[in-house]
Amino acid sequence: MRKILALAVFVTLAAPRHAFADITGFFGVNTSPTSRGTKGFAIGAGLLIVGFEFEYANTNEDLSSGAPALTTGLGSILLQTPVALGGFQPYFETGGGYYREELGARTDQGFAVGTGGGVKISLAGPLRLRVDYRVLNLGSSALTSPAHRLYAGINLKF
Repeated sequence: MRKILALAVFVTLAAPRHAFADITGFFGVNTSPTSRGTKGFAIGAGLLIVGFEFEYANTNEDLSSGAPALTTGLGSILLQTPVALGGFQPYFETGGGYYREELGARTDQGFAVGTGGGVKISLAGPLRLRVDYRVLNLGSSALTSPAHRLYAGINLKF
């Protein structure tokens, strides 16, 4: 896995004239175990089909329903169509990183694996709407795993 990641980083850096980047600010809902608002941002870069992304997201706890707060910081590999098809650019991504789950005085943290996909929809120029669904598999001590997250956000391609 490390060799693949090193090769992908090398290819990305070796051909910067074909590289692109984007940033997304998003709002959504974490539906596990009950629906709560979530917010965050993602920063990505890549070539035509393969990309890399870092994402930070935060969901507040709901003590009345026993739903924990969840904070994640994930790095992912993204596979996408090389161009938008009819204004739509679908993608799939998978990766891992850090999570922190809190409910009252209880805290759990560790490694999380995120898998999901979505679509970037062209609006005007470099501005796009991004819709994304993720399944987050948290560590074995987590209260809620897997966690499911759906969000929409504004994406700026540069």
